Amino acid sequence: MSAQGEDLGALLARVALKERAAFSALYSAHGAKLFGICLRLLQDRTEAEDALQDVFVKIWMNADRYVPEVASPAAWLNTVARNLCIDRLRARKGGGVEAEVLEALPSLEPTPEAEAIRASEGRRIDDCMGKLEGVRAEAVRRAYVEGESYLELAERFEVPLNTMRSWLRRSLISLRECLGDA
Repeated sequence: MSAQGEDLGALLARVALKERAAFSALYSAHGAKLFGICLRLLQDRTEAEDALQDVFVKIWMNADRYVPEVASPAAWLNTVARNLCIDRLRARKGGGVEAEVLEALPSLEPTPEAEAIRASEGRRIDDCMGKLEGVRAEAVRRAYVEGESYLELAERFEVPLNTMRSWLRRSLISLRECLGDA
């Protein structure tokens, strides 16, 4: 998984905790792409804008349902947008969309090749995480997978807040170097 994917996963974790700043950052980072999906499927700019708003309401309400082991954060967001647009297409047609229309929609599911690459990247990340000191690896997992704040981590590990920030920054630098070497 790329560093961008990790950042997106952390944003989703924070959105699940109803952090407005994370939601705003998520919208800024991925709103344009999700709008593109809505526009491509609905083929109407006004309806795509309305759909995008509904997509982000669904993300806000359901971010706690995102499971990192099932899909990448971007795939989950894309699926939320795609499913909402398909529902709108069905409603537009009076409850049913012709099979040909649905078959023509590009699948957002990862290809077998993409799945293999993702699995390989996951093993690389696990290997690099294994090279971190135990408590620092745990702090990285809790911060960027589970979405714990710096303050929560500092309290959990009984270290000053600035020490926790340094741990995480240095750990991410180490991970970046390790992943760059692999």
